[in-house]
Amino acid sequence: MRRVVQHTGIVDGTVDARAYQLEAVDEALTGSILLVLPTAAGKTAVAWMTIAEMLSENKGWILFIAPTNPLVDQHVRDLKRVIKNINHINVISMTGGTPPEKRKNLWDKSRIIVATPHVVRNDVTNGILDLKNCSHLIIDEAHHSTGKHAMAQTAELYNSNAKEPLILAMTASPGSKTELVAEICERLKVERIHIRTAKEPMLEEYLAGLEIQEIIVNVPEKIRELVKPLELWINGIVNQQRRMGRYIRPGHPSFGGLKEAQMRAQSAISLGDTRAYSSVSQIATAMTLNHLINHLLTQGITAAREFLDNSNDGEKMSKSLKMFHKDPRILELKKSLDEMDEIHTKVGTVRRLIRHRLRRDPNSKIIVFASFRNTVESLDRALDDLKDVKSVQVIGQSDRAGKKGLKPKQQIEVLDKFREGEYNVLVATSVAEEGLDIPSADLVIFYEPVGSEIRTIQRRGRTGRHREGEVMVLVAEGTKDETAKKSAERKEKNMQRAVHRIRRKLPRKAHEDLSNMKNFRVKIGEKEIAAANFILEIRKKNRPEITKIDENETINEKKMITSLEPINFRPRGQRGLEEFREKDE
Repeated sequence: MRRVVQHTGIVDGTVDARAYQLEAVDEALTGSILLVLPTAAGKTAVAWMTIAEMLSENKGWILFIAPTNPLVDQHVRDLKRVIKNINHINVISMTGGTPPEKRKNLWDKSRIIVATPHVVRNDVTNGILDLKNCSHLIIDEAHHSTGKHAMAQTAELYNSNAKEPLILAMTASPGSKTELVAEICERLKVERIHIRTAKEPMLEEYLAGLEIQEIIVNVPEKIRELVKPLELWINGIVNQQRRMGRYIRPGHPSFGGLKEAQMRAQSAISLGDTRAYSSVSQIATAMTLNHLINHLLTQGITAAREFLDNSNDGEKMSKSLKMFHKDPRILELKKSLDEMDEIHTKVGTVRRLIRHRLRRDPNSKIIVFASFRNTVESLDRALDDLKDVKSVQVIGQSDRAGKKGLKPKQQIEVLDKFREGEYNVLVATSVAEEGLDIPSADLVIFYEPVGSEIRTIQRRGRTGRHREGEVMVLVAEGTKDETAKKSAERKEKNMQRAVHRIRRKLPRKAHEDLSNMKNFRVKIGEKEIAAANFILEIRKKNRPEITKIDENETINEKKMITSLEPINFRPRGQRGLEEFREKDE
């Protein structure tokens, strides 16, 4: 039986009643919070309910910021659907596409404004916008609130200027480093972290099952043969830079190690070492080689060919890049690639997975994520001849190598067509990982693992939103795919620890439990109850049973203590259960 939220400011039947969301609303109305919920758990619904309550209190206008234009557009559409009497409120979107002179006249025309953080920051700085009477700031994708990002700067301006600042910051992936989570909380001035995980009983019934499968693919021997001369070349450069003290990382050459070496070489130049100019050029060549090798091993023949074509950009090229393209080894490689059809196992695997899924369910929606735009383009072409496949690309808006990107309006149009069934396969770069309203997919394919826990969580959250979904991760054996996968897994495990460490340190504002639920009710069929009572019932239902102990049973305490192995003792400095390390870490 469906359960829906009842509130004077919410359109009847638009918001499902979930106890964990209502708990978050209760805390969000008490003081500034960082809300950490899994993808598909309904963070935005928490924002809708806090907005409805703030509007009912007539405290001022509300600012909702999101990192991209398409996401701003989506939030406006959702608010128009959910918030009652929205036509009188006149919700407005503000993005970089709105001229500054027009924005100046629009800021005071609505009680709800949805904007990109760059616009808000710029208009406050230029005196166009006054945040004094802004009663509530909602931040979507709050993990961006670090460093010089406009999101962090906007929050600081808001906290400095608003009469009574109140922030609801939302994210599914705050990051794995304690210092980054701490920075987010400091920049936003949050008083609490409200975190729930997918494994908690309150959430389990709402989050559809999600099956994650890793598929190991072998790199064809022909590709490995193409790579061998390139590996000899890059190893020669790295060994030379090691002797000079520029490259210091052990093991195989990596982009991170090369980047560090480049910084050391540039530092040496600033100190007057003229020999370092040669190092800068050599390291730049090694970086290009690193990209090319990874394209061949993890992306495929077509992607590598397009990488070479795109990097050969005539007069705009650096001297080292011009020399790179004139090198006999590269000329020979280009000739070989031009004569070859696509043979990478990953391409065939993607085709097989899509074909199999559509045979099981012709109405399936599938998303394929790839890190590189040229891989997206080559995959899209590789799907052309598959029966019943209607594929489309979603890429970023920037123009690269003479090829046009997709502007925000075009991205939205493509996604609408995907939602409506005109397309059933979406091949996308990282632009689709967050910030776009991607319809829930039945199958998500990672063409390669990504080393970022934030990007992994965002990608994975594109499926299993309303029904069971599958995630397939393709890993090319013996390549950087393996290290990227392990890195993301390690960081995701660390994320929970980092959040809990900072959560314990925050000075929490005193709060009476469920005191902000007075205006909320829950309708269950024909029955209606107070939201506070609904939450209490769900808590009682999900409370773990207490195991009864036979009072007559004697316990050998000495035996219990001596049977414990040293690895099971509390680590020195451990302050909570979440800080136990797994044995293999």
